[in-house]
Amino acid sequence: MQVQKPFRILLYYKYTPIDNYEEYAAEHLQFCKENGLLGRIIVAPEGINGTVSGTVEQTEAYMNYVRSDSRFADMWFKIDESDTHAFKKIFVRPKKELVTWRLEEDVDPNVKTGNYLNPKEFYEMLQQDDVVVLDGRNYYEYDLGHFRGAIRPEVDSSREFPEWIRDNMSQFKDKKILTYCTGGIRCEKLTGVLLNQGFENVYQLHGGIVTYGKDPEVQGRLWDGKCYVFDERISVPINHTEEDVVIGRCYYCGKEEDRYLNCANPFCNKQHFCCPECEQTYKRSCSDECREHPRNRFVEEEKAKLQTVGQNA
Repeated sequence: MQVQKPFRILLYYKYTPIDNYEEYAAEHLQFCKENGLLGRIIVAPEGINGTVSGTVEQTEAYMNYVRSDSRFADMWFKIDESDTHAFKKIFVRPKKELVTWRLEEDVDPNVKTGNYLNPKEFYEMLQQDDVVVLDGRNYYEYDLGHFRGAIRPEVDSSREFPEWIRDNMSQFKDKKILTYCTGGIRCEKLTGVLLNQGFENVYQLHGGIVTYGKDPEVQGRLWDGKCYVFDERISVPINHTEEDVVIGRCYYCGKEEDRYLNCANPFCNKQHFCCPECEQTYKRSCSDECREHPRNRFVEEEKAKLQTVGQNA
C-alpha cells in the first residue's frame, strides 16, 4: 500500500468574471498567509490562475475556501503529492490578464474556444494522419519534453503566438489542429486565436499535459521527455511506460540529460540542460562571464558547504 506524501501541489484556473479582482486578490493573499500556503496566484477581471503547495490539511482547507465562493464552486484542482513545499514564498497578484496575450481582439474562452479532448481521445487523435499538433507553450518548455511529432513554436511568450501562427500555420487550415499546454489555461485562448484566424477543426487537451500523464489508461504514451513546471521541481515525468525517453542534451558536453537548471548568475538565470559532472566543472554557469560573476550562487553554495564542514570538524 502506497503511503500518502505529507504535502500536495495544486494547479488550477477558471475563467469567470471577477469585478472586485484587486480586493479579492488581497483577501486571497491574507488567507494563504494565515494558512501556510506557498505559491503563485494571479487574479484578473477574467478569472483566477494559480499553483500552490502545502500540507494535505492546508491544501484541503484551501480548496474548500476557493470553492466556497459561488464563482469557483466547480473549480477543478489538479493534485500532485510531494515530500515538501514546491515554492519558497506566496504571491497573489492582481493583473489585467491571467495569461499575457495582449490580443487585438480578445477571446473569451466561455464563448469561443477549441473542442475539449480527454486524455484517451487526445491519444487516439494524435495517431490520425490528418492531424497537426501544436505545442501551446514556449520553445524551452518544448525542448524539455513534448508530444511526438508536435510543432515547436518559435516563441518566448504567449503574446507572440498570433503573429507566429499567421506566418507559419496557414497551410494547415484544412487539417485538424490539436493543441496542448501544461495545465490547459493557455490553450483556452490559443484555440480561440486559431478559430479567429480561420482554422475550423481546433481541439485542446482538457486539463493539459499534467492530466494526460496521470490517466491510468493512457499512462502518458506518445510523450517524449519531461514536462516543465513553474515551481521548485522544474520538471515532472509524464510518460510512465517503457517508451519513456530523454530528449534533452547537456548544454556543455552534449550527452543526453533532462536536468534543467538556472544559471548560477542571479542576474542571468538562463535555464539550460546540465549533467551533474558539468554542473561542477562549469559552476552551473552558462558562460565565462557568469562563472566569474561576484555573486555566483554556485560559488557561494560551495563556500557555505566548506564552512559547515570546517565548523563540524
